[in-house]
Amino acid sequence: MLAAAKSGEEPTTVEAPAGAQPPRYLLFLQFTLVNVVSAALCIAAWLEGWLSGAFTGYSLWLCLLIIAVFVYGLAFCGLRLWQVVREIDDVHARAIRSTSRAAWYLAQVRGASADSRATVCGLLRLRLAQPVSGVRHIAGILVLLGLVGTVIGFIVALSGVDPQQVPAVDNVAPMVARLINGMSIALYTTLIGSVLHLWLMITQRILATGALALYQAIIERGERDARA
Repeated sequence: MLAAAKSGEEPTTVEAPAGAQPPRYLLFLQFTLVNVVSAALCIAAWLEGWLSGAFTGYSLWLCLLIIAVFVYGLAFCGLRLWQVVREIDDVHARAIRSTSRAAWYLAQVRGASADSRATVCGLLRLRLAQPVSGVRHIAGILVLLGLVGTVIGFIVALSGVDPQQVPAVDNVAPMVARLINGMSIALYTTLIGSVLHLWLMITQRILATGALALYQAIIERGERDARA
């Protein structure tokens, strides 16, 4: 129920009834575990020297750009997941903040008919889906950047091939070196973009699970209030 407020003032909190509470911050624990394991695998690959060629020459700036986009996406996902976890915890155990999506939904459906509540449910679903789709779009950008690196790598590789200079033995070695350099750009950028895309999509699934749990908790709370 909304806390009593003076005339002309907006309520600040919504008191949630005590009930069965899910494991606190389990989703954020999963998020942390996925990132720790993934980071450990990347560090192991670096120590083995498998990624040393990715950060040399032309591929350096492309790989750094892909990593920067990934870090932004991961930080965005972590922040949104933390907000979802806090709101789930509030709905089940504590006062709901007036700025939360749960408070917005409860204020919209208070005294509303079943059809109106169904409409507000759709709006709530869209609001909860926005961060999830945002992370998915960032993950898609990682793949596109990897493909851009692939195209650039092929351009670099083929730009060093001159059919007129092939008969000269002295010109073969520079062309082969240029070809290898271009292929390394194509392969490393594709590899890094694909791996980081997979990493970010795993965290996106955790965020989607949390958003669904929050949606269910808010709807259940609203229906309880409607029947009261």
